[in-house]
Amino acid sequence: MPTHRNRNAQSFAAKIVGLAIAAPQVIAHRLARMAASGLTPSERDRKEFQLMSAEKVDAVKESLNAMALQTIRTNQALAAGFFRSFWAGGHAPARIAVDLQNGVLGILNKGIAPAHRKATANAKRLARTKRR
Repeated sequence: MPTHRNRNAQSFAAKIVGLAIAAPQVIAHRLARMAASGLTPSERDRKEFQLMSAEKVDAVKESLNAMALQTIRTNQALAAGFFRSFWAGGHAPARIAVDLQNGVLGILNKGIAPAHRKATANAKRLARTKRR
């Protein structure tokens, strides 16, 4: 099962790195846009500024939901593993610890995915837009 753990860890690390690169790009673009629009933003700017807020709320909702569902799945898998090891004659604490670590990495992956997806999509989209 170490392969599964490594895959979870690598996926989580890749998402964190992608988010760390994309988020500052999006923030810089939007701050520059706010500064350039001044007191009278264009319709296009107003839509972008409204999207900023709405997408954060959506990402948090999606993240919390995904983490809650993954937590339920992880708890079920941990309980099943515990009972299997109990009936087999031993608790196998090392195995339970590995399963717990995999479960936590799975929950973190599910939690970071919506923010990563939105930030990287925004970075690509905003990089294509012409600044006025």
